[in-house]
Amino acid sequence: MRYTHMFFDLDGTLTQSEFGIIKAASYALSKFGIEEPDRAKLLRFIGPPLYYSFDKYYGVPQARLDEAVDYFREKYDNEGYKDAPVFDGMMQVLADLKKAGADLTIVTSKPEYMADKVVKHSGLDEHFMRIVGPDMEMTSPDKADLIRRAILVTGADPVQAVMVGDRHYDIDGAVRAGVDSIGVLYGYGTEDELRKAGATYLAETVHDIYRIVTEA
Repeated sequence: MRYTHMFFDLDGTLTQSEFGIIKAASYALSKFGIEEPDRAKLLRFIGPPLYYSFDKYYGVPQARLDEAVDYFREKYDNEGYKDAPVFDGMMQVLADLKKAGADLTIVTSKPEYMADKVVKHSGLDEHFMRIVGPDMEMTSPDKADLIRRAILVTGADPVQAVMVGDRHYDIDGAVRAGVDSIGVLYGYGTEDELRKAGATYLAETVHDIYRIVTEA
């Protein structure tokens, strides 16, 4: 198998995380007198750093971004993290990848402590040895930097590593970190954004991930 190390995004790639994230985002926005009835717009919180989303999409003042993120985390930490089911078929795909010899790591823009709660609650910790994500002090984590850190932590040869993600942030990060990428079409991104970002491969289903890495 060409790829000995696989880096997986969490939200929208491993888990269907929209439910908990939308609840937490709505709660935080309500504290600023903002009511967002459009569910599709709230989905924009999946992928980029929270600071970016509150600033770019809702104009929360710079001086109050910490407050907005704290409100989000208050809701998400208490209940939202539980509302992120693993995509159907993913557990079997991960088991098959491990059996084939792949080393699996989660690389996410979600703070590590928060990702750890999701992973343990969902049972994903059965398949992943480690999580690479930002700490609480990183307001705008760069996906390329996180992937580079994953390479160092795992000792992976970049030529034998691949990033799996559903948004252009994942694919762009992979390109800049010098690793191949699989853009998944069952998540929250679009085929157009993944192609434009430079995805090496596209996976329509979770099962396509296994097919791609075993046939590459």
